[in-house]
Amino acid sequence: MSIIIETWHWFLQADHWSGDLGIWQRFGQHLYYVLVSLLIAVLIAQPLGILFGYWKRGGFLVINLFNIGQAFPSLGIILLCIMLFGFTDVPVFIALVALAIPPMLTNTYVGISNADQTLCDAAKAMGMTPLQSLLQVRIPLAMPLIFAGIRTSLLQLIATAVVAAYAGLDGLGRFLIDGLGQRDFPQVVAGSLVISLLAIVCELLMSLVAKRWLHFSMSNAG
Repeated sequence: MSIIIETWHWFLQADHWSGDLGIWQRFGQHLYYVLVSLLIAVLIAQPLGILFGYWKRGGFLVINLFNIGQAFPSLGIILLCIMLFGFTDVPVFIALVALAIPPMLTNTYVGISNADQTLCDAAKAMGMTPLQSLLQVRIPLAMPLIFAGIRTSLLQLIATAVVAAYAGLDGLGRFLIDGLGQRDFPQVVAGSLVISLLAIVCELLMSLVAKRWLHFSMSNAG
């Protein structure tokens, strides 16, 4: 019970919120790692997933190739990249992007390749070109799976971006690493709570976006 009270008092201290070592600064750094990595992963995974899902050739090989990235520990990738690129943001982005691509790539590939063939044939019969059919039929049908892949990657990134602190970089993980090093357990608990809250808020926002898209698609279909 005392740790809860101590954590509450930790949150109440103004200097823990402001400055270069405060919550808002660390929160912004953490969000920066997550969003930039997610954007890069989207730009890589979505075109590949759509391309191979439409062709239905080579997708299995490409997906398994990118899944290799999940087989390596993120911290190990970061430390290896630090040896190659030095103490910059590049190692963190490489590790996080490698982690984020597989869920998005797999879901997009499955969504595009398994789109309702009846509707695809109907689009062809209506005179749609392959590109029109892809953009107006296959991709909209695959959007629920695409959103699910992005949401999975986002949550993984929020949790895994903590490892940046192990490599001496910034983000919310600093509260965990520094707190453990100083045996400041309220700081550790506070950092964990902030990270968990960020993950919950992002999950709710992604769920809302997915529902809005589904509602929009059904309205247009009607």
